[in-house]
Amino acid sequence: MVAECSRPIWRVVRRWLTAGAAVFLVAACLDARSSDPSVAAPTGQPTSSALVDGWEDLFDGHSTDALRGYGRSSWPTGHWVIDGDALRAVPGPGTDLISRDAYRDFELEFEWRVSAGGNSGVMYRVAETEEPPWTSGPEYQILDDSVHRDGRVPATSAGALYDLIPPGPEKSLMPVGSFNSGRIVVRDGRVEHWLNGAMVVTYRWNEADVRARIAASKFAELGGFMASDEGHIVLQHHGEEVWLRAVRIRRLVSP
Repeated sequence: MVAECSRPIWRVVRRWLTAGAAVFLVAACLDARSSDPSVAAPTGQPTSSALVDGWEDLFDGHSTDALRGYGRSSWPTGHWVIDGDALRAVPGPGTDLISRDAYRDFELEFEWRVSAGGNSGVMYRVAETEEPPWTSGPEYQILDDSVHRDGRVPATSAGALYDLIPPGPEKSLMPVGSFNSGRIVVRDGRVEHWLNGAMVVTYRWNEADVRARIAASKFAELGGFMASDEGHIVLQHHGEEVWLRAVRIRRLVSP
């Protein structure tokens, strides 16, 4: 049938004797073309299936099956609760959440809000060890900039690559108590932090500038910090209330 579809359609249809058969042929041709990997995607559209579909829910408002407690095999009961359609960190000492799967190149989307003065973060490419997750994975900062002291320093404010790269001037935050949209893209060594539809941080994983920043930071003595090009997603419990919802991820494949 695919061979037939490669001819001008009127020549193919003419070989069929009934209008019903012609309609069937056209529908079959379109279906065959859509499944044929040699057929190019429309202009401006990604050709990799990983860029088109493949979303995995880390939290969809109901199930927590894709997550567990950091350093645990199960859910940290009492530290996080489902509040409406969001995960909420219960104030006080708590346990970070870690994805059950590890990821190399990916696109991660999430929505977040914090209480007044709240602090949290999303870490990525984390290696699960006996040490805290921030010792291996970089952090997308989640923060109430208006109250928390970290908000006074650009490199530790919301959207930053925590303590390393401040967000750019495109940054905008919703009022405290409202949800912000976050997005992290890691592909071919390039990393992007997005906040409310704007790319606020971009860097390359192994570029000299980033490594120099690490060497001048509190991470300098941590031999495992940003040492792996694959790892887990971690949702940080920092002791204050934070809400995270619509958390989903898809693996990206280089063209």
